[in-house]
Amino acid sequence: MGAVTIERPVKAKPAKLNTERLKEGVSRAYRLSRRIFSALAQRDVLVSLALVLVLISSAIGVVASAHANRGLFNELSRLQEQRDAYQREWSQLLLEQSALSAHGRIEHQAAERLEMVVPGKQDIVLVPLAPADVRLP
Repeated sequence: MGAVTIERPVKAKPAKLNTERLKEGVSRAYRLSRRIFSALAQRDVLVSLALVLVLISSAIGVVASAHANRGLFNELSRLQEQRDAYQREWSQLLLEQSALSAHGRIEHQAAERLEMVVPGKQDIVLVPLAPADVRLP
């Protein structure tokens, strides 16, 4: 094994503020900002900035409309599934109605539940049609 030595960290001396460098940095920043603002005042730059703003707003509009389109398409799909379910239920109800209203079933239910029978010829009484000039009470 090797020997390990621990050294104390050396403290860095605080940097002295150089006033000349500070003045030079401020003047450089001032000149740069003047160049930027003078360039913005030119007509070509203003037109370019306006076109960039129109382009960005158009892109945001496309994204928003695509998002809305997806949401509406999902809702349309859900509503179409719901419509198909209602149509299936309606078809089943029509089949059930036709099965429940079949003449044979009604006759069987009348005979079984209500103990009704088809009248014979001797039980049928024909009532003559009243003349038009006779009023019924």
